[in-house]
Amino acid sequence: MKAKAALRVFLVLVLLGGAGYAGWRFWLEPPAETSKFLTLYGNVDYRQVQLAFQATGRIMRMTAAEGDRVEKGQLLAEVDPVRYRAQLAKAEAQVAVREQELSRLLAGARPEELAQARAEVADTQASFLDAENNFKRHKALYASRSIPRQQLDDATARYDSAQARLDKVREALALLVKGARDEDIAVARAALRAAKAAAELARHELDDTRLFAPRAGVIEQRVLEPGDMVSSQSPVFTLAIMNPVWVRAYLPEYTLGKVKPGMPIKIYSDSYPDKAYPGWVGFISPTAEFTPKQVETPNLRTKLVYRARIFACNPQNELRLGMPVTVKLDTTTPAQTPVHNPDQRCGVR
Repeated sequence: MKAKAALRVFLVLVLLGGAGYAGWRFWLEPPAETSKFLTLYGNVDYRQVQLAFQATGRIMRMTAAEGDRVEKGQLLAEVDPVRYRAQLAKAEAQVAVREQELSRLLAGARPEELAQARAEVADTQASFLDAENNFKRHKALYASRSIPRQQLDDATARYDSAQARLDKVREALALLVKGARDEDIAVARAALRAAKAAAELARHELDDTRLFAPRAGVIEQRVLEPGDMVSSQSPVFTLAIMNPVWVRAYLPEYTLGKVKPGMPIKIYSDSYPDKAYPGWVGFISPTAEFTPKQVETPNLRTKLVYRARIFACNPQNELRLGMPVTVKLDTTTPAQTPVHNPDQRCGVR
């Protein structure tokens, strides 16, 4: 009888041990027949842009308030542009000056300047011929000892001076005919490029006095008000990007061979429990980490997991930033071509 009782106790212990092991396996690993279905838990990532002016100055007006939906390229605020307009006008005037200088060098001398130079050459040549004849006459008179040496020296000096003046005006005429040097033209072109670059910079600085939405979203916070002084380090608005949304979820290690980028998934939220939001797996981290404490999964929190990013279109703004969500997918569904630009798939420009 004692042997039979001991056998019964042993069988009970074996059954309890088997049930415990089966339960342990059930919670740590999915049963084989249901392993193709995967449920993940995560949150909608916060996607925010801190909008600030590149220009410095005083805010003149603001056209958006907290909670406003804005589109890409929409004007949100403007800084007083008076200073920047004056700088642009000055830079454009410098461009005009440099253009005229370059045009003058390329055009060369005007016909009137050439005619004046030729007339000066003719006048100087006549003076030279007179000085030359006078020199020859004095030379002959000195040879016959009719004049002293001093008169010959004076005539010679006048002749040499007339020769030098003639050479000078002839060279000036040649320079006018030839035009500006290539080096001077190159310097003028470089000066014009520098002036144009300065004008382009002034134009950009004037454009920077207006703040535009870089993409569609919702104004989450209006930090400053008209009249405030701003700089590039002063955020004016906080823009929340609502479409598409990124869901941060975590994959157990045993699912890595089944989940691929591009796989379609469905997202559920507590706010709309009966509504499934279609999405797709966009990214799986190559490194493991411990499950974050805020992620509630049935598995043990000390298990290593791999962060996954889920993309989903959110045109109705029903999925809010930070919202906890449930992600479900069928691992037997073939993955589609991964979409690396979710904006394009969701029709966001």
